[in-house]
Amino acid sequence: MRLSIFNDEIGLDITKAISHFQDWGLEWIDLRGRVMGREFCMLDTEEMNDVARLLSDGNLQVACLQSSLAKFHLPGPEQLETEKKKLEGIIRAADTFNCRLVRSFFYWQPEKDQQGALVMRPDELQKVLDRFGPLAERAKEAGLTLVFENCDVTVPECLTVLDALGVPEWGLAWDCANEWLDDNPPDDEGIALRLRRSRNIHVKSEGIVPGLADVSVPWAEILMMATTNGFNGPVSVETHNPDSSLSNLDVSKQVVDRIRRVWPGGSPAAKRRTQLDFAPLKFVVVGLGMGLVRARQLAAEPGTEVIGVVDIVSERAEKAGAELGCEWTTELDPWLERDDCEAVFVMTPTGIHADIGVAALNAGKHVLTTKPMEANLAGCDRMIEAADRAGKLLAVDFEQRLAVPTQRIRQRIAAGDLGELVGGTLLVRILRDMEYYRANGGWRGTHRLDGGGVMSNQTIHNIDQLVYCLGMPSRVSMRTWTQTHEIEAEDLGSATWEFENGAVLQLLATTSYPVDTWYSNLELHGTQGACTYSFGGPYATEVERWNVIGNWENIPPEPEMPRWTNSAQNLAAAVRTGAELMCTGRDGRRSRLVLDRMYESAKKDGAWVEIER
Repeated sequence: MRLSIFNDEIGLDITKAISHFQDWGLEWIDLRGRVMGREFCMLDTEEMNDVARLLSDGNLQVACLQSSLAKFHLPGPEQLETEKKKLEGIIRAADTFNCRLVRSFFYWQPEKDQQGALVMRPDELQKVLDRFGPLAERAKEAGLTLVFENCDVTVPECLTVLDALGVPEWGLAWDCANEWLDDNPPDDEGIALRLRRSRNIHVKSEGIVPGLADVSVPWAEILMMATTNGFNGPVSVETHNPDSSLSNLDVSKQVVDRIRRVWPGGSPAAKRRTQLDFAPLKFVVVGLGMGLVRARQLAAEPGTEVIGVVDIVSERAEKAGAELGCEWTTELDPWLERDDCEAVFVMTPTGIHADIGVAALNAGKHVLTTKPMEANLAGCDRMIEAADRAGKLLAVDFEQRLAVPTQRIRQRIAAGDLGELVGGTLLVRILRDMEYYRANGGWRGTHRLDGGGVMSNQTIHNIDQLVYCLGMPSRVSMRTWTQTHEIEAEDLGSATWEFENGAVLQLLATTSYPVDTWYSNLELHGTQGACTYSFGGPYATEVERWNVIGNWENIPPEPEMPRWTNSAQNLAAAVRTGAELMCTGRDGRRSRLVLDRMYESAKKDGAWVEIER
């Protein structure tokens, strides 16, 4: 579930609107009209490419193509031919803007007194299908996901046509306000039905901005129900400002702000626009599995530049170099001799982080390692000592520290909102098959190269999050099992942490979950309150709830966020300006220390093991 906005609702052409969307912290927009003065699908190929470059430069992606396709009532042959040509423009746009979700209509726009009749009139339905059928076939052929809006038609009519067309991926573009404004709002069962069939939700100013309508749409309830009914599409602001005395720009901003306030878990927070006044730090990325994802991120964000990539598989390195427009090698050594290489991002198997990191530090390069920092404490210590000797920075890529929920938990606990911590639970449920463990030489699930199993590879994210938010436990206990995989290390771990104040935290993690997901749930409680944070599994979006002094909050306060959007950018700022690192090498070592003591306990059949200070 992601927040988007119709590009033309603020009353400006997209060439002038982008800066406003950036200022509002938006990452997604829906294209409709006012795109170089026209509807998006009327642009030629060169114009579409120009718009795509504008959006890319503005760090904006297209969530939905809000077309007017088939917005006519049972038209004749001439209009049908015109709409076929329009669809070809939409398909070109879908390719150009990398967006297959398309709002459409279906040649049924009756007079007001006839709205709803299509459900009961099979003869009229057949007329609709006869006319819309060729468009439907072409859309399926092009891989489009069509969504039908209840605009001048009813939701049951939209669902009737969807059922008749029989394309399971297609759905409803639910304009909620229309039903409330027509004084015919659905009950909870009806809302749930609409959410299950929806691929897009529209948010109008009427019903959310006070004073613009006599009704109020229960947006907090709708969005909360969306998370539990499998909705994972865009929630699109379609302002439809009814008051000409107010600017479309101001009213649209109000809608964005108000929908954010009722978003489940208090997100999405406005994307942090990073204004950087220093030259980018030049990175070489080593290891191009997940490393390619990180390299793309470094190339796209301000403050960092990828000048080279390294992988022992030459084809992989060459392909990444071509994509990123940089040099590639199969060995790191040539880069260590080059002055233009300032930092090395280590994305290799965990057990060789220290070998690469120490070599880079000894060569005078700054180092950022992926998680976990190393497969054992000795490797962490080797890197820390090398960084100290070289006078270079060593950081660990624990990006949960930069996430809104993590910062909120850390700051609210520090402020005493939960009182004194009493306890909590962490559950991590993931599916990994044996192909995952066998890939790339079979290093995953081994103690030497992966540092362990599910606790080391996957749950280390959460272990670091807990250490960052709660501090170090005083002692730990763990038992492990290997249930469904032929691997050396565990695919199930169950651990207990005890803190100095007596608080007890229980952790359970598995890679044998039967659903292909990353399902995580954290619950904490203290003497005055509790919080829960979940994502994945049955939740289409993050769900975060707080109970403070007896009251459940639907809208927790926004935390003060770090300036940085990723760990590499933070390292660049630390090198260039002396900014504080979000996760130093010593911070990364602390998380490995807790994990190693958990494994020590597992070897002792769950006996308590003290955590040294």
